[in-house]
Amino acid sequence: MDIAHFEQRLLARKRELNERLGRIETDLEQPADRDLEDQAIQRENDEVLEEMGDVGQKELAAIDAAIGRIRAGTYGTCPKCGGQISEARLEAVPHAALCEECISG
Repeated sequence: MDIAHFEQRLLARKRELNERLGRIETDLEQPADRDLEDQAIQRENDEVLEEMGDVGQKELAAIDAAIGRIRAGTYGTCPKCGGQISEARLEAVPHAALCEECISG
């Protein structure tokens, strides 16, 4: 397995998420509109942005943990069963911490 390949993918995704989260934060800091109808729409949009931010933060934490596993030499090893996480799973979800059997069982 090419660990460097996965590390580069994780770092690229981390940069992408940090940029997106920065844009979300900037949007959330915008002053409220004076029109009440526009304020209601803005509040709804803010709720969506906050949810996107929460999801992004969780993914960032998972990416940081995966990078930590790379540095510790345990990337690709399931901590629950000790087996290998399939390369196909890591291609799909590079920050996956568990193998397919342990995630479904």
